Amino acid sequence: MAEKAVDQERRRFLTGLTTGVGAAGAAVAVVPFVSSMAPSAKARAAGAPVQIDIADLEPGKLLKVEWRGKPVWVIKRTTEMLQSLGKVTSELVDPDSQREQQPAYAKNETRSITPEVLVLIGLCTHLGCSPLGKLKPGELDAEWQGGFFCPCHGSKFDLAGRVYKGVPAPSNLEVPPHRFLSDSTLEIGVDTAEDQLAW
Repeated sequence: MAEKAVDQERRRFLTGLTTGVGAAGAAVAVVPFVSSMAPSAKARAAGAPVQIDIADLEPGKLLKVEWRGKPVWVIKRTTEMLQSLGKVTSELVDPDSQREQQPAYAKNETRSITPEVLVLIGLCTHLGCSPLGKLKPGELDAEWQGGFFCPCHGSKFDLAGRVYKGVPAPSNLEVPPHRFLSDSTLEIGVDTAEDQLAW
């Protein structure tokens, strides 16, 4: 009888020990599996906001950066460029940027938070080609006031990224979410709280 009592205690001890080791092993196996489902640092960085110093961006020039794998253009427009926007209004599909893809601060003639600085995703809304910046009047043809031209299929956009009538592109160039952190620092990928609600 005494031997049977010892065997029962030993069995309980071994069963408890085996269960504990098994549970610890399962936890060790689950941790890497669960952590592998989280996005990598590279993936998190790809969607992260991008800060740009525009202090040295000269009037009439275009700066190209990348955000979420897309080209983003930042253009510092001159007074002449801004004045040209009203000259082509009748030739545009959506001159007031009323279509839904526009953030609230792009629903104006300049399509920008501040008139001088324009921020656009540099992909044609037809098939995603990257248009060329033809910023100077007459650079494309005699009637050209300046803007962007997609040589792949002939789509044209003005200096606010608004699409011309009669071209393959169906809508204006996209304005990404952005905000000014200071007069010289622009952050792409984040709006102010009010703008995010409006968008």
